[in-house]
Amino acid sequence: MTKHLTENCIFCKIIRGEIPSHKVAETEKSYCFLDINPLSEGHCLVIPKYHAEYFHLVPDEYLADILPLARKVALASGLADGQYNLLQNNGPMAHQQVFHVHFHIIPKPNPEQGLKVGWPMQKVEQNDLKATLDRIKEKL
Repeated sequence: MTKHLTENCIFCKIIRGEIPSHKVAETEKSYCFLDINPLSEGHCLVIPKYHAEYFHLVPDEYLADILPLARKVALASGLADGQYNLLQNNGPMAHQQVFHVHFHIIPKPNPEQGLKVGWPMQKVEQNDLKATLDRIKEKL
């Protein structure tokens, strides 16, 4: 399974066992471990065993494996009813340090507390949403 991994990526090294991690769960195509800089207790990362910098570059069979594993870990952690955030970190603006696709499962100890988004929401008119929808659907 290591044929899809790179030599110098920290996450690829974790998958190969070259760097220690606190492994939570593993499948043939995915690996889940505790984040060493957690935002809350139980903060996990779920990564594909396929090195890609961006989500759209990960083959479907790996993507199909990641979310079921993330769900199992969230439920096993006792997280239910929205007491967690699941997000995909992508790029420097999101403070991504390792350029290997990864998903965060972040428990919210206080259900009222959410994650702070670093960019402002936009007000959009309905006709602008329709134009965006049409453009996306045309490319699907």
